[in-house]
Order: sequence, then structure tokens, then C-alpha cells
Amino acid sequence: MKPRDVSVLLSVILIVAMLVVPLPSWMLSVLIIVNISLALLVLLISMNMREALEFSVFPSLLLLLTLFRLGLNVSTTRSILSNGEAGGVVETFGTFVVGGNIIVGMVVFLILVIIQFVVITKGSERVSEVAARFTLDAMPGKQMSIDADLNAGMISEQEARERREKVSREADFYGAMDGATKFVKGDAIAGIIIVLINLIFGMVVGVVQQGLPMAEAASRYSLLTVGDGIVSQIPALLISTATGIVVTRAASSGNLGEDIMSQLLAFPMMLYIAAGTIFLLGLVTPINDIVTIPIAAALAVGGYILQRSPKQEEANALEAVEEMETEELKSPESVVSLLNIDPIEFEFGYGLIPLADASQGGDLLDRVVMIRRQLAIELGLVIPVVRIRDNIQLRPNEYRIKIKGSTAASGDLLLDHYLAMSPGEDDGTIEGIDTVEPSFGLPAKWITEEVKEQAEILGYTVVDPPSVVSTHLTEAIKAHAHELIGRQETQQLIDHLKESYPILVDEVTPNPLTVGEIQKVLAKLLKEGVSIRNLPIIFETLADFGKMTSDTDLLTEYVRQALAKQITRQFTEEGESLKAITLSGKIEKLVADSVQQTEHGNFLSLDPMDSQRILEAMAGQVEEVSFMQQTPIILCSPAIRMYIRQLTERYFPQLPILSYNELEPSIEVQSIGVVNLD
Repeated sequence: MKPRDVSVLLSVILIVAMLVVPLPSWMLSVLIIVNISLALLVLLISMNMREALEFSVFPSLLLLLTLFRLGLNVSTTRSILSNGEAGGVVETFGTFVVGGNIIVGMVVFLILVIIQFVVITKGSERVSEVAARFTLDAMPGKQMSIDADLNAGMISEQEARERREKVSREADFYGAMDGATKFVKGDAIAGIIIVLINLIFGMVVGVVQQGLPMAEAASRYSLLTVGDGIVSQIPALLISTATGIVVTRAASSGNLGEDIMSQLLAFPMMLYIAAGTIFLLGLVTPINDIVTIPIAAALAVGGYILQRSPKQEEANALEAVEEMETEELKSPESVVSLLNIDPIEFEFGYGLIPLADASQGGDLLDRVVMIRRQLAIELGLVIPVVRIRDNIQLRPNEYRIKIKGSTAASGDLLLDHYLAMSPGEDDGTIEGIDTVEPSFGLPAKWITEEVKEQAEILGYTVVDPPSVVSTHLTEAIKAHAHELIGRQETQQLIDHLKESYPILVDEVTPNPLTVGEIQKVLAKLLKEGVSIRNLPIIFETLADFGKMTSDTDLLTEYVRQALAKQITRQFTEEGESLKAITLSGKIEKLVADSVQQTEHGNFLSLDPMDSQRILEAMAGQVEEVSFMQQTPIILCSPAIRMYIRQLTERYFPQLPILSYNELEPSIEVQSIGVVNLD
């Protein structure tokens, strides 16, 4: 245990000893000075702290100091009644401070008690109670704000943990302060009672036991009692003031002295008004001008100095900024910051500003937070923060979605309209502006509020502009998710997985696979719409096959087969069969025979004419299945799946290509078309 910790324990033991063990008068004087010093130190600390948690030990310290002061009262009372003295400090306060006048001393003591009990203690108690209640009521909102910042990527997990801990500590602190102020109130009451006891029983002891005349006993014990009362009330008043300062401190960037000087003197013109008022007070009243004129002059001079200071500071700051900008322009690193590219950007014309302006009812920021949460669950990828800003180069109602600096999607919105998408049946037509739904390219109409109800009755799907943007942004991010996962993002996923599966991660990376190779596997999965949330299974597969090959295409195929249950559920509902387009044996053999093996990996070397024929046949089958209101899925053998994907990804990027090994054995497959070469 450290010496400082031992000293605190010994101090508490000394306080307990003071209650039962008589102390010599010289020690009482030392302890009284220590009590005043501690009270003054607490007051100064409370004035210089910037927030309440910087002095979080205050409630416990308040209890100890109150107990210490009451222990001193017991010791001085024992000494006064037993020996007729209480040390030089008490006698000094009884004679020098109050001039030896008992009546003056009693009045001074009563004034101190009234100030502490009625003004400071009562106010501190009420403020503590309200602060504790408001702090507890605000806790859920603060926790939600922290969660929102964390989900938006504005803070890290560590920062969120620290902020949650701070919120919890604030609630505990103000709750403790609510109870600690009761100590101060009780201390003030105890001080009055102790003074009355000393005064009454002191005269009884002096007359009955010591045989002193009534007048001498009253003078002697009254002087000591008043001195003891004032000695105890001065540190109690300092502690009460410190309590009031702590519980009334609001959010601030400086200590109490800085805040008072900066805010009280923030309006120099008010000093001129105050100076004029004081000057007129000296002219029109009998108050001596010698008193008012110097004060008025000091206020006026202070106002003049304060009025000049901001202008001078502004000029100095402007000069410093100009010098800094000049130095930055001369510096070769001045353009480095311009090279940064935001992973995801959402730009919009000035006509769509209400979409993102919360003061105008826009909730785009909240929707982006929910999109990031949704995609984290669906894809298993932490989506970077979306940079939202207006762009005057765009048309007023145009918006643009950028991924890594390149335009990934764009569209137009009419904020005072709704987007109505046809149910695909000729149940009726509605009036509106013809357009195309931006996310899926479906025919749609922009309709007004008056037509909305009619459109819903006719079976149209009606959505508001914010929902259109949210859906488009979600689909754009899904389609380009593979571009958002780089080595740095992959390392973050690995670090997160390592917290729960350290042995598994150590078996995969850095040997036999590097972070870059793992990143390529994850990117290939995301590119085909396969979620990487189940990282343990992915890494188990990489651990099994990573020692056999470092070909990321083959590793991706092994991972897909390991995720068979997930992929099956992605394309089928529970209890339903998988409806798919299959490849003829001729095509499968043609593709398998066209695979070339090289030292750098395998690739498909298919005759261009054959490629054209296969793609045309596949396009015909996909079109037929689409007419049947079915989702087209290509099913082929595992050996050629990745080569079929390579063949079709340029022409059918969203077309799912599955192999038989990627399906659960229990799933029933129903062929709704066959790709065949005529």
C-alpha cells in the first residue's frame, strides 16, 4: 500500500479517536488550522475544475471533512467544559476577531449560520436534487446518442465505451451529491446545538464546579464558545460554498475564474452604462463624489480596454492565419490533404437540401445510420461513413452516389411528389410524371398527394422521396460492397474475429494466407452478393484449404460450398424447392474442355463464337423466366461454376450462378429452363 493511502487511513482513525480521546490544547490548535486549510483547498479546487467528474471524490470527501469538523467540535467542547480552555486559536477568534465583545461575537456567529444554513446549504440541496433527477432522466438519451455516433462511424468502440462510462459516473456523482448535501445541512444544525450546549453547560460548570462568579463564568465561557463556534463555522461555510459551486457548474470549457471573467466582461458597452449610472448616482444624491467618480472612471476605462482587445486580437489572429496560409502554400505538403477520397459520397442539388436538413424535417442522416446497421447485418461488412453534401454543379433535383470517388448511381427526386410503381396489371391508370424507379429500373410515375390514395387503391406501390433515396443508396452500396473492403477493413474484421477465435485466426494468417489474399476472397464473395458475416466458417474453410492452394478463386469456391446452408436460404424459402435454369451437358463439357491451366492459375479460353452462342442462349432463358415472374438462377456443376461466372459477369452482373455443391442435400431442385446450343 502506498504511503499516501496509509496517510488517509490514519487520518480517518484520528477522526474516530478525537471523539473519545481528550486532546491537548496545542494539538487542537493545529487541527483547527488544518481544518481551515482543507476547507480552503477544497473551495479553490472546486473553483478551478472544468467539469464535476474532475472532482468525483467530493461527496466522500465532504462526509470525511464533516466528520472531522464534528470531531473537533467534540474535542473543543470537552476541553472547554473540562479545562476552561480550547487552545490559542479558539481564544484568538474569541478575543481578536470579535474584539472580545460577546454580543458582537454571537451576532457574527448567527449571521454565519444563517448564511450557511438558509442561503448556501438550502440552495445547494435543491440544486443537487434537481441535477440528480435530470441526470438520471437524461441517461437513456445520452446512451442512444452514443450508440448513434458509434453506428455512424463517428466514434470508435473504445470512445463509445469511455463515453458510456462517463455518463454512468455522472449519474452516480450527482446521485451521491444529492445525499452529500444533507451532511452540510446537518452540520449547520449541529453547530447551533453545540454552541448552545457549550454556552449553557459552560456557565453551569464555571459556577457550580469551579466556584466562579456568574458574571465571570458567563464572560469566560461565552468568549470560548463564540470563538469555537466561529472557528468551526468558517471552514463549514467554505465547504458549503464549494458544494454549491460543484453542483451549479454547467458545461464549460474553462474553470470558474475564466468563465466569470470571460462572460461577465463579454459586453464592454454594459460597463459604460454602469459607469454612467454610478456617476449620476454621485451627482444627484448626497453620496460623496470621491467615492463614486473613481469607480465610474474605472468602469469606463475597463470598458474601453475590453472594447479594443477583441479588435486587436482579431487583427492579430487574421495576420497569423494569413501567415500560416502563406507558409502552407509554400510547403510542398500543402496539397496532400486534397488527395483524400471519401469511400461513399452522397451529393445532391440545392433543391434537395430539405432532405438532409433536420430543421426542415429531413431525416436522411437518421436513415443513413439505419442503412449502415442493416447492411452490417446483411453483408457482415462495416460500411464506412457516408459523406453527405450539396453540389451546386448538379441540377436542383438531382442526386449522385459515389463509391471511391466514382459515380455509382444517380437519380432525380421531386420532393413534393410520391413515386408510384405499377403492380404490373392493367387495373387502371393514374395521372403523373413518367419516370423510372432508380434502384431496380422499374417503370413508375411521380404523383401528387391528391392522387396518392387512388394509386394505392389501384394496387400501386407508393413511396415517399426519402424512402426512394434510402433504397437506392442501399442497393448501390450492396452492388459495390466488394469495392469497399480493402486490406485495412479486412484487418479490422480479422481483429474483431480474433477476440473470440484467436487460434482460428492464427492458423489462417499471416501463414498460409496474407491479409491481401483473405481480402480477395471476401471481396469475391461480396461481389456475388454472399454475406461474409459468418467469418468463423469462412476462416475454418481457409484454414483447411489454405495450405493446399493460394489461388483465391479456388478458395472462394471452397468457402461458397462451406456456406451451402446460408446460400440455400438466400435463394429459397423454408420448405420450397429451388427453381433454376440448368446448363446442358454439351455446354458444361465445352466449358470444362476450354479451361487452360497455367502456373499463374486457371482461366477460361473459350472460342468467341461459342461464348456468343452461350450468352445468347442464356439471355433467352433468363428472359423467359423473368416473364414467368421468377427470379432467374443459373445452376451448374461445381467444376465450372467460377468459369461460368467469369463468362457472364460482364453481361449479367446480378445473375446468380450456383453449383450443386452450394445447395443443401435436402433441397429439391426444379429446372424451369435449360441453356442449350442449337
